[in-house]
Amino acid sequence: MDPLMAGKICMVTGANSGIGKETALGLAKMGATVVMVCRNRAKGEAAQSAIKQQSGNESVDLLLANFASLQSVRQLAISFTQQYSRLDVLVNNAGSFFGRRMVSVDGYEMTFAVNHLASFLLTNLLLDILKASAPARIVNVSSDAQMAGILNFDDLQMSKRYRMFGAYAQSKLANTLFTYALARRLEGTGVTVNCLHPGVVATNIWSQALPGFLRPLAGVSRFFGITAAEGARTSLYLATSPAVEGVTGQYFASSQAKSSAKISYDPAIQERLWQVSAQLTQFS
Repeated sequence: MDPLMAGKICMVTGANSGIGKETALGLAKMGATVVMVCRNRAKGEAAQSAIKQQSGNESVDLLLANFASLQSVRQLAISFTQQYSRLDVLVNNAGSFFGRRMVSVDGYEMTFAVNHLASFLLTNLLLDILKASAPARIVNVSSDAQMAGILNFDDLQMSKRYRMFGAYAQSKLANTLFTYALARRLEGTGVTVNCLHPGVVATNIWSQALPGFLRPLAGVSRFFGITAAEGARTSLYLATSPAVEGVTGQYFASSQAKSSAKISYDPAIQERLWQVSAQLTQFS
């Protein structure tokens, strides 16, 4: 139990497995009220039950949302604000990796839709309650894959040429650009926003993305990747540590600030992505 987190309300997206589940568990162990956001009810309820048991904290709630649908994201924001009066920490953890080009219900390339547009929209829809709860924190799970990210504004949906890793790297660069643009907008509000690289984590995200004949290679990564609990450490650090109180607009790895891709610091690109994202999500 951490007295600094007792009574605080924390939302973690993608919380039924991997880093998200470990982040939710860590927050629950500290005594926070944790709102898990999951796509699948059965998996979400199983993770919720496990977290309650392991943490000894009954204040672990579950909300359902499909991040491949912007309407589902909007409904999530409505459901949250109807049930809770404050939000102290938002951890945008949900993400995925697709071996072939897929399109969301809204017509957008799935990696970009799930990994960037959904969190862009959700965060903006929750900004009022975050500001009203200040001091509050937003934590965006990016990746060092952003170092290889290329934003082609003429083909963000990769309709001309889809590359699995290229789509993922683009979405993680978008997470980082979004963090910096949002930090600028939140100056003076008491709400901070930072992003992070969790490390190379041995989770099932890779095996789900790869074609069947390559999936054994994903299993090999489990011998080299860190555990999901280790991968959640920087998320938990940014969500809870007094050491980063007031720190905003930074990129972290291993609980230390570090530099992100050079292009991510370009305000013109940050703002262009913001405007495109607002248009695609119909958020103003």
